[in-house]
Amino acid sequence: MSNSDSFIEEVSEEVRRDRLFGLMRRYGWIAVVLVLLIVGGAAYNEWRKAQERASAEALGDAMLAALETEERGDRAEALDAVTPAGPGSAAILQMMAAAEALEDDPAGAAERLMGIAQMSDIPLVYRQIATLKAVMIEEGGMDAETRRARLEDLALGGGVIRLLAEEQLAYLDIETGNEAGAIERMNAISADAGATPGLRRRATQVIVALGGEPQLPGGTEASVPGDAAAGAVDAGTAEGGE
Repeated sequence: MSNSDSFIEEVSEEVRRDRLFGLMRRYGWIAVVLVLLIVGGAAYNEWRKAQERASAEALGDAMLAALETEERGDRAEALDAVTPAGPGSAAILQMMAAAEALEDDPAGAAERLMGIAQMSDIPLVYRQIATLKAVMIEEGGMDAETRRARLEDLALGGGVIRLLAEEQLAYLDIETGNEAGAIERMNAISADAGATPGLRRRATQVIVALGGEPQLPGGTEASVPGDAAAGAVDAGTAEGGE
């Protein structure tokens, strides 16, 4: 019985081995393909990362070279000559070129920024920032009503862009002689939980400069030193022109 059991075990082992080899011959190529796909995918991913890194470095070098140009107007033209890597970098290049062109050609700078605002293939926040910066250019070629309409659109959004738009609307109220409206807007900004400390401080200073009563969140009144409030309106208006 012992020899018989041993023979049966040996035969069973050979059968299992033959079945295993048969499965390997039939399906082994699948495992090979999977290994090749994994290795190839990892290699392609590393190559793609290297290409993106090289492209970003080349773009950064070109931007730095453009900014080293002596004349501001020439810097704007040099930035225009830089080839963007995509819609996002194109928007950033246009913002940089607008900043360089602002002093000599404010209307052209505003036009550049509004061009960014019309780009549908970039993040919304880029378009909002471009619109806000364009409206803040005093000699950008927009009349008060156009500026107000664009700011009111921004004020319908969310986040800090909404509050910055409200701040510019308050300065526009001051510009058009509506000081009561400006005080009301600035108080709303000051009482908004989303306002940054700097924005709340500017709002409070403007309110005091206009003779209003600043309100903090919860309805409490705020106090601002006289020296700090003295030039608040002029400072805010000047800031809008930057």
